[in-house]
Amino acid sequence: MGRRTLPSLLAVFFGAWLAGAGAASADLITPFSATVGDQPPPPWHVSGLPRQSKPFTRFSIEDWAGVHALRVEADRSYGNLVHSLTPTESVHHLAWRWTLDEPNPAADLRERRLEDTPVRVCVLFDLPLESIPFYDRTVLRLTRSHSSEPVPGASVCYVWDQKLEPGHALHSPFTGRIRYLVLRGHDAPLHQWLPERRDVAADFKRLFGDESETVPPIIGVAVGGDADNTQRHSLAHVGDVTLAP
Repeated sequence: MGRRTLPSLLAVFFGAWLAGAGAASADLITPFSATVGDQPPPPWHVSGLPRQSKPFTRFSIEDWAGVHALRVEADRSYGNLVHSLTPTESVHHLAWRWTLDEPNPAADLRERRLEDTPVRVCVLFDLPLESIPFYDRTVLRLTRSHSSEPVPGASVCYVWDQKLEPGHALHSPFTGRIRYLVLRGHDAPLHQWLPERRDVAADFKRLFGDESETVPPIIGVAVGGDADNTQRHSLAHVGDVTLAP
Protein backbone atom coordinates (compact mmCIF):
# COMPACT_ATOMS: atom_id res chain seq x y z
CA MET A 1 0.00 0.00 0.00
CA GLY A 2 1.28 3.48 -0.80
CA ARG A 3 2.28 5.67 2.09
CA ARG A 4 0.65 9.00 2.80
CA THR A 5 3.39 11.63 2.60
CA LEU A 6 3.02 15.31 3.35
CA PRO A 7 3.33 16.44 -0.31
CA SER A 8 0.91 13.76 -1.50
CA LEU A 9 -1.64 14.63 1.17
CA LEU A 10 -1.40 18.30 0.30
CA ALA A 11 -1.83 17.48 -3.36
CA VAL A 12 -4.99 15.48 -2.79
CA PHE A 13 -6.50 17.71 -0.12
CA PHE A 14 -5.68 20.96 -1.87
CA GLY A 15 -4.52 20.84 -5.48
CA ALA A 16 -7.08 18.34 -6.72
CA TRP A 17 -9.90 20.31 -5.18
CA LEU A 18 -9.27 23.07 -7.65
CA ALA A 19 -9.56 20.96 -10.78
CA GLY A 20 -12.50 22.58 -12.49
CA ALA A 21 -12.51 25.70 -10.32
CA GLY A 22 -15.08 28.15 -11.56
CA ALA A 23 -17.42 25.37 -12.68
CA ALA A 24 -19.75 26.27 -9.84
CA SER A 25 -20.78 29.64 -8.48
CA ALA A 26 -19.35 30.77 -5.15
CA ASP A 27 -22.68 30.52 -3.31
CA LEU A 28 -23.90 27.22 -4.74
CA ILE A 29 -22.87 23.68 -3.92
CA THR A 30 -24.55 21.15 -6.18
CA PRO A 31 -26.96 19.12 -3.99
CA PHE A 32 -26.85 15.35 -3.73
CA SER A 33 -30.62 15.24 -3.33
CA ALA A 34 -31.24 16.42 -6.91
CA THR A 35 -29.13 13.66 -8.43
CA VAL A 36 -30.59 11.27 -11.00
CA GLY A 37 -28.79 7.94 -10.82
CA ASP A 38 -26.25 6.66 -8.33
CA GLN A 39 -23.22 8.82 -9.19
CA PRO A 40 -22.40 12.14 -7.47
CA PRO A 41 -23.29 15.08 -9.74
CA PRO A 42 -20.65 17.34 -11.35
CA PRO A 43 -18.67 19.28 -10.37
CA TRP A 44 -18.28 16.84 -7.46
CA HIS A 45 -15.41 14.53 -8.38
CA VAL A 46 -13.37 11.82 -6.67
CA SER A 47 -9.78 12.60 -5.77
CA GLY A 48 -7.10 10.33 -4.33
CA LEU A 49 -3.41 10.33 -3.58
CA PRO A 50 -1.02 10.85 -6.51
CA ARG A 51 -0.46 7.52 -8.28
CA GLN A 52 -2.72 5.89 -5.71
CA SER A 53 -2.41 2.09 -5.71
CA LYS A 54 -4.63 1.42 -2.72
CA PRO A 55 -8.42 1.19 -3.19
CA PHE A 56 -10.43 4.38 -3.50
CA THR A 57 -13.16 5.16 -1.01
CA ARG A 58 -16.50 4.56 -2.74
CA PHE A 59 -18.90 7.47 -3.16
CA SER A 60 -22.41 6.90 -4.50
CA ILE A 61 -25.90 8.36 -4.22
CA GLU A 62 -28.71 6.37 -2.61
CA ASP A 63 -31.87 6.73 -0.54
CA TRP A 64 -30.96 6.28 3.10
CA ALA A 65 -33.36 6.69 6.02
CA GLY A 66 -35.66 8.85 3.92
CA VAL A 67 -32.93 11.05 2.42
CA HIS A 68 -31.42 11.03 -1.08
CA ALA A 69 -27.84 11.29 0.11
CA LEU A 70 -24.17 10.54 -0.46
CA ARG A 71 -22.94 7.13 0.68
CA VAL A 72 -19.31 7.15 1.91
CA GLU A 73 -17.90 3.64 2.19
CA ALA A 74 -14.26 3.12 3.11
CA ASP A 75 -12.87 -0.40 2.80
CA ARG A 76 -9.10 -0.31 3.47
CA SER A 77 -9.29 2.71 1.18
CA TYR A 78 -8.61 6.43 0.84
CA GLY A 79 -10.42 9.18 -1.05
CA ASN A 80 -12.26 12.49 -1.11
CA LEU A 81 -15.23 13.77 -3.06
CA VAL A 82 -14.45 17.38 -3.88
CA HIS A 83 -16.38 20.42 -5.10
CA SER A 84 -14.43 23.48 -6.25
CA LEU A 85 -15.74 27.01 -5.79
CA THR A 86 -14.75 30.35 -7.20
CA PRO A 87 -13.16 32.26 -4.29
CA THR A 88 -15.80 33.51 -1.91
CA GLU A 89 -15.69 35.50 1.30
CA SER A 90 -15.55 33.34 4.38
CA VAL A 91 -18.42 35.07 6.20
CA HIS A 92 -20.54 32.01 5.57
CA HIS A 93 -22.16 29.13 7.38
CA LEU A 94 -21.65 25.57 6.21
CA ALA A 95 -24.60 23.28 6.86
CA TRP A 96 -25.28 19.59 6.26
CA ARG A 97 -26.63 16.48 7.93
CA TRP A 98 -24.91 13.15 8.29
CA THR A 99 -25.19 9.65 9.74
CA LEU A 100 -22.54 7.24 10.93
CA ASP A 101 -23.68 3.73 10.13
CA GLU A 102 -20.54 1.66 10.68
CA PRO A 103 -17.76 3.25 12.77
CA ASN A 104 -14.10 2.29 12.66
CA PRO A 105 -13.13 1.59 16.30
CA ALA A 106 -9.46 1.13 15.40
CA ALA A 107 -9.03 4.67 14.05
CA ASP A 108 -7.19 7.32 16.05
CA LEU A 109 -6.66 10.77 14.53
CA ARG A 110 -3.79 11.42 16.94
CA GLU A 111 -1.53 8.71 15.48
CA ARG A 112 -0.13 8.54 11.95
CA ARG A 113 -0.40 4.76 11.72
CA LEU A 114 -4.10 4.88 12.73
CA GLU A 115 -5.19 8.19 11.23
CA ASP A 116 -8.49 7.31 9.57
CA THR A 117 -11.96 8.80 9.80
CA PRO A 118 -15.27 7.29 8.66
CA VAL A 119 -16.57 10.66 7.50
CA ARG A 120 -15.34 14.24 7.27
CA VAL A 121 -16.67 17.44 5.74
CA CYS A 122 -13.93 19.95 4.90
CA VAL A 123 -13.64 23.61 3.94
CA LEU A 124 -10.64 24.73 1.89
CA PHE A 125 -9.15 28.19 2.47
CA ASP A 126 -6.75 30.14 0.28
CA LEU A 127 -4.29 30.97 3.06
CA PRO A 128 -1.45 33.19 1.72
CA LEU A 129 1.98 31.62 1.58
CA GLU A 130 3.51 34.31 3.78
CA SER A 131 1.22 33.28 6.64
CA ILE A 132 2.48 29.70 6.62
CA PRO A 133 5.46 28.48 8.70
CA PHE A 134 8.72 27.94 6.85
CA TYR A 135 8.69 24.14 6.66
CA ASP A 136 5.10 23.89 5.44
CA ARG A 137 5.73 26.77 3.06
CA THR A 138 8.63 24.85 1.54
CA VAL A 139 6.49 21.74 1.12
CA LEU A 140 3.70 23.80 -0.45
CA ARG A 141 6.13 25.30 -2.94
CA LEU A 142 7.31 21.80 -3.83
CA THR A 143 3.73 20.60 -4.23
CA ARG A 144 2.83 23.60 -6.39
CA SER A 145 5.81 22.96 -8.64
CA HIS A 146 4.33 19.56 -9.47
CA SER A 147 0.75 20.74 -9.89
CA SER A 148 -0.94 22.57 -12.74
CA GLU A 149 -3.47 23.92 -10.24
CA PRO A 150 -3.01 26.48 -7.44
CA VAL A 151 -2.42 24.79 -4.08
CA PRO A 152 -3.89 26.75 -1.16
CA GLY A 153 -2.65 26.47 2.34
CA ALA A 154 -5.33 25.54 4.89
CA SER A 155 -8.13 23.04 5.40
CA VAL A 156 -10.65 22.83 8.24
CA CYS A 157 -12.14 19.34 8.43
CA TYR A 158 -15.16 18.51 10.58
CA VAL A 159 -15.10 14.88 11.69
CA TRP A 160 -17.14 12.21 13.43
CA ASP A 161 -14.76 10.38 15.78
CA GLN A 162 -15.09 7.42 18.13
CA LYS A 163 -12.30 8.36 20.54
CA LEU A 164 -12.25 12.15 20.92
CA GLU A 165 -14.91 14.30 22.53
CA PRO A 166 -16.98 16.82 20.55
CA GLY A 167 -15.22 20.18 20.41
CA HIS A 168 -11.75 18.63 20.38
CA ALA A 169 -9.44 20.31 17.84
CA LEU A 170 -6.18 18.87 16.53
CA HIS A 171 -3.72 18.93 13.65
CA SER A 172 -3.42 16.03 11.27
CA PRO A 173 -0.38 13.99 12.36
CA PHE A 174 0.78 14.23 8.73
CA THR A 175 0.58 18.01 8.25
CA GLY A 176 -0.41 21.22 10.00
CA ARG A 177 -2.12 22.33 6.77
CA ILE A 178 -5.03 20.04 7.66
CA ARG A 179 -6.71 20.58 11.03
CA TYR A 180 -9.62 18.69 12.50
CA LEU A 181 -12.57 19.70 14.63
CA VAL A 182 -14.56 16.86 16.20
CA LEU A 183 -18.31 17.48 16.03
CA ARG A 184 -19.68 14.06 17.01
CA GLY A 185 -18.15 11.53 19.40
CA HIS A 186 -18.66 7.94 20.50
CA ASP A 187 -21.89 8.76 22.31
CA ALA A 188 -23.63 10.15 19.20
CA PRO A 189 -26.37 7.80 17.98
CA LEU A 190 -25.65 5.63 14.94
CA HIS A 191 -28.04 5.23 11.95
CA GLN A 192 -29.65 8.58 12.69
CA TRP A 193 -29.52 11.83 10.74
CA LEU A 194 -27.88 14.60 12.76
CA PRO A 195 -27.73 18.22 11.54
CA GLU A 196 -24.68 20.49 11.58
CA ARG A 197 -24.25 24.20 11.01
CA ARG A 198 -20.85 25.86 11.35
CA ASP A 199 -19.55 29.43 11.23
CA VAL A 200 -16.57 28.71 9.00
CA ALA A 201 -14.79 31.99 9.75
CA ALA A 202 -14.98 31.38 13.49
CA ASP A 203 -13.72 27.83 13.07
CA PHE A 204 -10.85 28.98 10.87
CA LYS A 205 -9.82 31.50 13.53
CA ARG A 206 -9.92 28.82 16.18
CA LEU A 207 -7.87 26.30 14.21
CA PHE A 208 -5.57 28.58 12.19
CA GLY A 209 -5.59 31.77 14.26
CA ASP A 210 -2.00 31.10 15.23
CA GLU A 211 -1.03 31.76 11.61
CA SER A 212 -3.46 34.41 10.39
CA GLU A 213 -5.73 37.00 11.98
CA THR A 214 -7.51 37.42 8.64
CA VAL A 215 -9.80 34.69 7.36
CA PRO A 216 -8.91 33.94 3.71
CA PRO A 217 -11.43 33.16 0.95
CA ILE A 218 -13.07 29.75 0.65
CA ILE A 219 -12.19 27.95 -2.58
CA GLY A 220 -13.62 24.48 -2.08
CA VAL A 221 -15.44 21.93 0.03
CA ALA A 222 -15.00 18.17 0.26
CA VAL A 223 -16.50 15.07 1.80
CA GLY A 224 -14.22 12.18 2.61
CA GLY A 225 -13.67 8.96 4.50
CA ASP A 226 -10.76 6.56 4.77
CA ALA A 227 -9.68 3.29 6.36
CA ASP A 228 -6.32 2.71 4.66
CA ASN A 229 -4.13 3.06 7.74
CA THR A 230 -6.19 0.77 9.98
CA GLN A 231 -7.08 -1.63 7.15
CA ARG A 232 -10.69 -1.64 8.35
CA HIS A 233 -14.14 -0.77 7.00
CA SER A 234 -16.55 2.10 7.72
CA LEU A 235 -19.81 3.45 6.33
CA ALA A 236 -21.47 6.86 6.61
CA HIS A 237 -23.94 9.05 4.71
CA VAL A 238 -23.95 12.80 4.10
CA GLY A 239 -26.91 14.91 3.00
CA ASP A 240 -26.81 18.11 0.96
CA VAL A 241 -23.96 20.47 1.86
CA THR A 242 -24.83 24.17 1.70
CA LEU A 243 -22.73 27.30 2.04
CA ALA A 244 -24.67 30.48 2.72
CA PRO A 245 -24.26 33.87 4.46
